[in-house]
Amino acid sequence: MRKQIAAANWKMNKSLEEGKSLLEEILSSVESVPSNHEVVFAVPYPYLYPLQSIVEGKNNIFLSAQNCHHKTAGAFTGEVAVDMIASIGLKFCVVGHSERREYFAESNAVLADKVNLCLTKEITPIFCCGEPLDIREAGAQNQYVEQQLQESLFHLDEVAIQKVVIAYEPIWAIGTGKTASSAQAQEMHAHIRSVLSKKYGTEVAAEISILYGGSVKGANAVELFSQPDVDGGLVGGASLVAQEFIQIIKALQ
Repeated sequence: MRKQIAAANWKMNKSLEEGKSLLEEILSSVESVPSNHEVVFAVPYPYLYPLQSIVEGKNNIFLSAQNCHHKTAGAFTGEVAVDMIASIGLKFCVVGHSERREYFAESNAVLADKVNLCLTKEITPIFCCGEPLDIREAGAQNQYVEQQLQESLFHLDEVAIQKVVIAYEPIWAIGTGKTASSAQAQEMHAHIRSVLSKKYGTEVAAEISILYGGSVKGANAVELFSQPDVDGGLVGGASLVAQEFIQIIKALQ
């Protein structure tokens, strides 16, 4: 059975003390996480090690890096290698968020390298894909997302692909207040699973968690997560508000 996941992406927000208070408040209301659920907090790099002690020993609750470099080591000032992330015990890393693609020109080929490095260290990549507004308006979103998957993930074998979590982000719905309807989200998630099925077979595709990322809030989480191919959310702004993210966690199916 594939995991249902509530993943928080704090992006470049909060001081360490603010982040610690936020995490503790959320966890104080989440007494236990069922075995088929996972709660993941992608926090800024400086906070990963100090916050690790808060989640340590809690079942199915994890910290995640927001990004990693596509090389193992070297003269890349300011970057963070997968080995470094693994050395502090992390099990997740966000790869290919739309903001990384847009602002840092990360290509599908570079993201394939990042996925590979994560998997060599048994770190689960939360691989982001999704279309901008002009592609959606042109009705070309299915082909656009399929190409992202093909160029970044389809070199993986049947065993490796099941170790990846996919997050669909309609870029036009990130930070805009717009949200894809539950029907639109389900339509794309079903398409992604069908693309995976063609490549790897239906049994493998059925084991891969596909999250929705795009203005997920406490108010719409239940409806979104009730869709058969939506396995939780990658949550931005609402994850910075304790009561919002608590609602989102409790909305997991």
